[in-house]
Amino acid sequence: MQKVIHSENIKQALQRRGWKQKDLATALGVTAQSVTNWLRGSDFPRPDKLLKLATTLQMGFADLVKLEAAGQPVVAFRKKAGTKTTDGHISKAMVMGELLKALVPFLPELPVLRLQLQQPSTDYEQLQTLASQVRHRLGLGEQAAISYKDLLSEFDNNGAVVAPVLWGQKQNHKNALHILLPQERVTFIFLNLDTHQEDFKFWMAHELAHVYTPELAGKNEGEDFADAFAGALLFPKAVAQKTYEEASTGNKTAEKKLLEAQAQAYGISLYSVFSEVNRYAKSQGLTLLKHTDAQIHAIRSMQRGGTVSESLFAPIPAEPSAYVAAVKNVFRSSFFESLQRMIKSKQTGPGYIQQVMDIPMQDAIALHGELSR
Repeated sequence: MQKVIHSENIKQALQRRGWKQKDLATALGVTAQSVTNWLRGSDFPRPDKLLKLATTLQMGFADLVKLEAAGQPVVAFRKKAGTKTTDGHISKAMVMGELLKALVPFLPELPVLRLQLQQPSTDYEQLQTLASQVRHRLGLGEQAAISYKDLLSEFDNNGAVVAPVLWGQKQNHKNALHILLPQERVTFIFLNLDTHQEDFKFWMAHELAHVYTPELAGKNEGEDFADAFAGALLFPKAVAQKTYEEASTGNKTAEKKLLEAQAQAYGISLYSVFSEVNRYAKSQGLTLLKHTDAQIHAIRSMQRGGTVSESLFAPIPAEPSAYVAAVKNVFRSSFFESLQRMIKSKQTGPGYIQQVMDIPMQDAIALHGELSR
């Protein structure tokens, strides 16, 4: 589908700034004729220029590009605490989505039959029913710990392509990024490996909820449901009830030790266990746990472990060969294999890798060299 620029919106933005087309061309580092061609609809800016256009004029992707709604990527962020999603973040993710369309023909055949949760709700009992359905699908009992392998198999079974990325612990706005291509019926899940191990499984389950509920992706209610579903799936009612009953018989110190032991057993954070036990208590009209949110956060901050990337690649930074191998063998993802096929077939350069993965150019060049072998 051909994309064209919303010329009237851009002209209005230029008028508000008192700019002419040549001023915009200078700011973007292109010729005045290029800007003219964009506004006439005879040409379309490259992804890097489209992104710079969005940030320069402070316009969102939907205001910049004319594209039928059915063809637009749908994006959802698993944000870091305290961060705000801006129009610039959304525009960048939308550009990534447009670029990913070129990779789709090089993906392996994806399953047609996919699970979609009906009537998703954040109601406690309904969430537990949905989580039980998924556990049954995985062949897991109500008290079994869900493994990374279980979650990865669900991504694979439902046409989601996992793209593990190294975005750093603080430099990036997001912990994970979900990009759904509706017409292509492909979902890309970018998971930041530079995150604490105790949080990683929760983020995976959060993204899995988006895969199960594509109609909610990119919406606030979708984020609320994904967080609630992840907690219910990873630490379900049967476990939360048992934990609550044990915690209620001891003092505050015993409660802390019990919650820590459960977090360790289920491979999730102390706060996730605390939250799910309190959600169970609230649903039953029971007294909440002795600890407060602030106290649990303080304990958790003192006990932070290493990152997923450190456990995989020590010493850091990871060598490109080790990184590519981990994506294939640990995460069972076809992302780099598909990218390699595209590079060899289309002579795709490192600039594509840099933009589609949102990584520094020097890292993209190193990856391109590894995938070009």
